[in-house]
Amino acid sequence: MEIAIVGRHTEVPERFRRHVEDKLSKVSQLAPRAQRIEVEVTEEKNPRLADVRERVELTVRDRGPVVRAEAAADDRYAALDLASAKLMERLRRVRDRRKDHRGNMVAPPVDVRPYSAEPPAEPEAPAAPLAAGEVSESTLGDSPVLIRQKVHAARPMTIDDALYEMELVGHDFFLFVNSATGRPSAVYNRRGWSYGVIELDVSESEVTAD
Repeated sequence: MEIAIVGRHTEVPERFRRHVEDKLSKVSQLAPRAQRIEVEVTEEKNPRLADVRERVELTVRDRGPVVRAEAAADDRYAALDLASAKLMERLRRVRDRRKDHRGNMVAPPVDVRPYSAEPPAEPEAPAAPLAAGEVSESTLGDSPVLIRQKVHAARPMTIDDALYEMELVGHDFFLFVNSATGRPSAVYNRRGWSYGVIELDVSESEVTAD
């Protein structure tokens, strides 16, 4: 299993690389089919964020869903410990789900509502369309706001599967293509055990010419 370690705005010394490889050596026990682990180390230069200046993001590439975990601390070793603990817990969920051959899961309550908020300002487009897995960073007009864009490969899935994968990456939302409707969709946390779903209607019949 390959472990790829990169640093953003920081150097990653060999000592830390060896520590990462040792720390993640048990991943193969929970994810024997995992082919690659991506480790991203980021250092925040703002002195006001000294308590969380070191961030570690871990991503396991498997034949199944992508499993991700991240954490921040004042020290990258501490951030790695926190992130790896989250990762192991999520990998256990994947293993346990695979053991359940029946695949029976109770769907949480879902709130489907139209999205009517005004769209945000468009970031500057990259020179060429991004391919799956590629990342681009650009500023928002003349402002200091930095926009980070990333393209993920997508496959149609059910709302139940989308909620499951949202938990595995540890986010409050998850973008997917709804296999029941074929529409681009997003599931998100609302409160407690309540979730919401937003779908986009991209039918040509809704488009009017000038």
